[in-house]
Amino acid sequence: MANAPAQGKTPSAPGPAGATARPFLLAWAVFWLLLAVVEVQDHLRHGQADLWRPLLWEGSSCLVASALVALLWPHVPRLDPLLGQPWRWVVRPLALLPLAAPAFVGAVYAIRHGVHALADLTYQHAPWPQVLLYEGVKFSLFFGLFVAMIFGFRSFAALHAERLRAEAHLALAREAQLTQLAQQIEPHFLFNAINTVASAIPDQPALAERLLLRLAALLRATTDLARRPVVTLDEELALLLAYAEIMGQRFAGRVVTEWRVDESLRGHRVPALILQPLLENAFRHGVERYPGLARIEIEVGGAGADSLRASVACNLGALPAVPEEGVGLGNVRRRLALLHGERASLLLEANPGGGVRAVVEWPEEPPARSKGAISSDPGRTMADTLPGT
Repeated sequence: MANAPAQGKTPSAPGPAGATARPFLLAWAVFWLLLAVVEVQDHLRHGQADLWRPLLWEGSSCLVASALVALLWPHVPRLDPLLGQPWRWVVRPLALLPLAAPAFVGAVYAIRHGVHALADLTYQHAPWPQVLLYEGVKFSLFFGLFVAMIFGFRSFAALHAERLRAEAHLALAREAQLTQLAQQIEPHFLFNAINTVASAIPDQPALAERLLLRLAALLRATTDLARRPVVTLDEELALLLAYAEIMGQRFAGRVVTEWRVDESLRGHRVPALILQPLLENAFRHGVERYPGLARIEIEVGGAGADSLRASVACNLGALPAVPEEGVGLGNVRRRLALLHGERASLLLEANPGGGVRAVVEWPEEPPARSKGAISSDPGRTMADTLPGT
């Protein structure tokens, strides 16, 4: 950059606001630093040692341009509604050129003349018409460059904000779906459970009281599912035991439940009420429909390095040629899809020992401190759990 026609650098049109402020200001600082370095090197290459001159040229341009940016800064967000129409957006700041260019050139040269006068020097430059033409054209080029840069920053910020809004809407929609699914989980065994409790009251009041507590825990978990879609495995097993205890009393003498649980996984987080529908399915389609002693096996363990697997198998029942998925299993499948997508799965298969087995897998999540729903010990059989059975 020559010293005669001073460097009319960009006033950078409207300065960005909000989320775009920092990246723009960083680009602005780097831009002026590079211009100053280039100007100093050019000055030295011509054998001139008075470095204050190129620093004055670039410093005055930077000062005036920054003042214009600060003046226009608050007005940039007003153009955001036009971001979808780039040409209309760009025309607005470019319309300021006829006023901004003369103001910029006049202010820059006033500063340079003033500094030279204080140093008892004369600032020499090309004739004013030439200066105005040269600086005006250069200012217009830089002005257009920074208008485009600001448009890019604002467009990126708008896209980012829109993406965040879309993610927020998606999260709300998912919560609404979970709420709807939670409302579907109303144990169909409610009336049977109440009848079971009622029949135990005359002869076994302590058992009736415990069954009522188990039933309350299950209903509370169903109500809380929308607010707390993830619980610890220990809590989930406690609720599963509560359900098994109620149903075991209803089918007293006909059910034996075996538990095989990896104790190291009790603190891991799992989808709430993800196992209860599997056990409910075993009772509805196995124990209720087929005579004989029912043996239900519940197993929870790891399935690889980053996933967990749980299965509920019953020796009674048969897998139909075309399995029909009821409300409970369909609910589990949809909640798994909402929480984990394709990383989770639910499968019904023939049990090797006869009957049907439901297997569910989901991604492993870091352990969490259990809040404790009700005490549980799924290491016991149903005979150990219920007195008198």
